[in-house]
Amino acid sequence: MIMVTGGAYQGKTAYVTEKLGLAENDISDGAVCAVETLRTARCITNYHELVRRLGDECISFTQELCRTNKEVIIIIDEIGCGIVPMEKSERVWRENAGRCGCIIAACSEKVIRMVCGIPVIIKEVS
Repeated sequence: MIMVTGGAYQGKTAYVTEKLGLAENDISDGAVCAVETLRTARCITNYHELVRRLGDECISFTQELCRTNKEVIIIIDEIGCGIVPMEKSERVWRENAGRCGCIIAACSEKVIRMVCGIPVIIKEVS
């Protein structure tokens, strides 16, 4: 499993397609795709939006995904920085996205943080 994270518009998807050799049709969009397809997906983008869609089920789904699809590449935006949202549902979503990100990072062989289009490897298991 590979995790690619960073702020919005930092080049995460471009990195995955250019450097990891995936085509656009290899990437499932967590914001809109059928959840069932993710168990066999090659790459999932917008995982933070999938977390929003799954609500309370996001932690158990992420744990299951890490057990069953060990070759997946997951792209997730860092959403925990900046101003804390006033609306409780937004705070819960942000915390859940962070928890899921921690689960994914722990299960990943490689974690890459994109900053201004530059990949920074923050974890690599050899």
